[in-house]
Amino acid sequence: MSEKPTEQDLAAIQQQLGRTPRDVHAIAHRCPCGKPDVVETPPRLSDGTPFPTFYYATCPRLTGAISTLESSGLMADMQGRLEVDPDLAGEYHAAHDDYLAARAALGVDVPEVEGITAGGMPDRVKCLHSLVAHSLGAGPGVNPFGDEALAELPDWWKASPCE
Repeated sequence: MSEKPTEQDLAAIQQQLGRTPRDVHAIAHRCPCGKPDVVETPPRLSDGTPFPTFYYATCPRLTGAISTLESSGLMADMQGRLEVDPDLAGEYHAAHDDYLAARAALGVDVPEVEGITAGGMPDRVKCLHSLVAHSLGAGPGVNPFGDEALAELPDWWKASPCE
């Protein structure tokens, strides 16, 4: 379950991003160390910019591990399976619908991002960062490719204490 960010959370996110966080609506997931690692962001930022990426990974160790995984060719494999497996395509489309519903629950209508999610959903696999963030924020069993990528990641929080 997501929770409202505390001032301590916002300070940790600022440290993680190296900049002031923009319009954090909620903490969608916490690293096992207790720090936020995925946030929920409204579909329109306070400056008026449309922002379709509702689940956003903030932890640099997590995003670094995902980047390494992206460079392994996993996305091309996922895309190939998506194109030939109708059951997997249906699960991925359901993940897209879940993402849209979670964002819509904020009650903010943003026509510019209507029907747009992240990570290439529902037809492509183009950003594991978004898919893993969705899996962490929504929980297991919602996004098949996010879950798959998450299972391939090392325990990013164990190498040294999170900042």
